[in-house]
Amino acid sequence: MKKKLFRISISILLCVFIGFLSSIAMQTSIDTWYITLNKPSFTPPNWIFGPVWIILYIMMGISAGIVWSKGFYHKWVKIALYHFGFQLLLNAAWFIFFFGLQNPLIALLDIIALFILLLFTIKWFTVVNSTAAYLLIPYVVWVAFATTLNFGIWQLN
Repeated sequence: MKKKLFRISISILLCVFIGFLSSIAMQTSIDTWYITLNKPSFTPPNWIFGPVWIILYIMMGISAGIVWSKGFYHKWVKIALYHFGFQLLLNAAWFIFFFGLQNPLIALLDIIALFILLLFTIKWFTVVNSTAAYLLIPYVVWVAFATTLNFGIWQLN
């Protein structure tokens, strides 16, 4: 049990740290470039994004920690965690592409790839532990929404 809690804790810290690094890219243009963009009518207020992402990063960390606790020596665990790691990189890259480079088109291509990879991640997490997979459902729903929002911003600008 201690090993499982340790792995979940490390996974949460890693996900939150990636989120923190991503927020640095966002801070450079959230109050300048982003506010000048035309946005779809369904764009939520800016204050909602921070709390949602914090909750999602924590849930992602719990999920990854549960999978990791099944033993990294196991082939399915390795495959699941490799998928998770790659989707986490695409997640961080989206913030850099959208806010850092201020390029909604490249960000859109990234988030589409993220969405697809996230579906594969959920598939592999299901093989290892269904609870871990279920914990990623809010994340995939948010990414689907964010993809739609990103498309709308790209289209309007």
